[in-house]
Amino acid sequence: MKLQVMLRFCLVAVWVTLSSGLYAQTKPKTTLPLSQQMADSFMQLYPDSVPASRNRAARWGYEHGLMLKSIERVWQRTGDKKYLDYIVKTMDYSLPADGSIQYFKMADYNLDNINAGRVLLTLMQQPGLDKAKYQRAAELLHKQLQDQPTTKEGGYWHKKRYPYQIWLDGLYMAEPFSAEYSKLFNQPAGFDHVALQFAQVEKHLVDPKTGLLYHGYDESKEQKWADKTTGLSPNFWSRGIGWYAMALVDVLDYFPKDHPQRGQLIKDLQRLAPVLVKYQDPKTGGWWQVTDQANRKGNYIETSGSCMFVYALAKGVRMGYLDKKFAAPAQKGYQGIVKEFVATEPNGLLALNGTVSVGGLGGDPYRDGSYEYYLSEPIKKNDFKGVGPFIMASVEMEMAKGKK
Repeated sequence: MKLQVMLRFCLVAVWVTLSSGLYAQTKPKTTLPLSQQMADSFMQLYPDSVPASRNRAARWGYEHGLMLKSIERVWQRTGDKKYLDYIVKTMDYSLPADGSIQYFKMADYNLDNINAGRVLLTLMQQPGLDKAKYQRAAELLHKQLQDQPTTKEGGYWHKKRYPYQIWLDGLYMAEPFSAEYSKLFNQPAGFDHVALQFAQVEKHLVDPKTGLLYHGYDESKEQKWADKTTGLSPNFWSRGIGWYAMALVDVLDYFPKDHPQRGQLIKDLQRLAPVLVKYQDPKTGGWWQVTDQANRKGNYIETSGSCMFVYALAKGVRMGYLDKKFAAPAQKGYQGIVKEFVATEPNGLLALNGTVSVGGLGGDPYRDGSYEYYLSEPIKKNDFKGVGPFIMASVEMEMAKGKK
């Protein structure tokens, strides 16, 4: 009996020793912040600017602009030049020597095409790069905004093919670029126009009962999705509201301190923040695809909108626009995203799950803005519209942690 006990003890001791050695060999020596891990994973998935038919990162549009802006945030945070080099390489693919922008069609008057211009403004300020090339491209985008069709009150149409329509998405697509352009080129009237776009949204798209914002507004009230009295679409979409929240905190980076509408923009953010917290899921910390329909059949916690809200709340606190009490719901939301949606692939790269692929109104096939519509769009892994805001939210949370 004693011999059996001794043998069992020896076997356990050997197993512990071997296990400890194995663990010591496989345990990583250091762990990069999640913002860098996700950015590095993206850059490995898209290592080069190949033709757009094979790599969406090389296509001109809001998604590739969003990703490059998020990588820019990691570069600014770390100072690691590899991130800047990646941005330059990817952006240069879209900029032929003739001063045009590949895949950009001004005649479409599509606000989605403006967002990537934010990266142009960054690059034209970096020493050693071709400032003239990036400036020419930025001026081309600004020209579109100068000629962009508007509602009677001056609100941008989201696209030429969506006449008389203001979408929440458009505020993020155009206004941070417009505000920074106005600052860099000393065009104070540009800030007035930026403020007008936000004022139009606050006037027409805010629901007085919930404080949430409807996805779209049709001035003509002719769209099938539009209420015949208000012109509003029928539901609240978290990513749409997320675009708007991110736009608010980002344009304030450039607005002059003494501009008469700066205070109103901060008030708009302060109005929105408690509304976001009210509709945050207490269990997961995330936000629902259809924002106000928690636990309704088919609804789900959606990653991109959740990341956008975390980013806006955390940055709002960091910049002093929001009370420090909003740091806690931002942290809760971020922890929930990391727990539920961030995964490590077999190849060691990080992946982000749970992002709805798209959300829109009208078009062909027609999108009616119904509850059922928002649940019908596919959910994707590593969708740019989720990965970009996750990186941005991660940078904010890492900065907040570093300040403690």
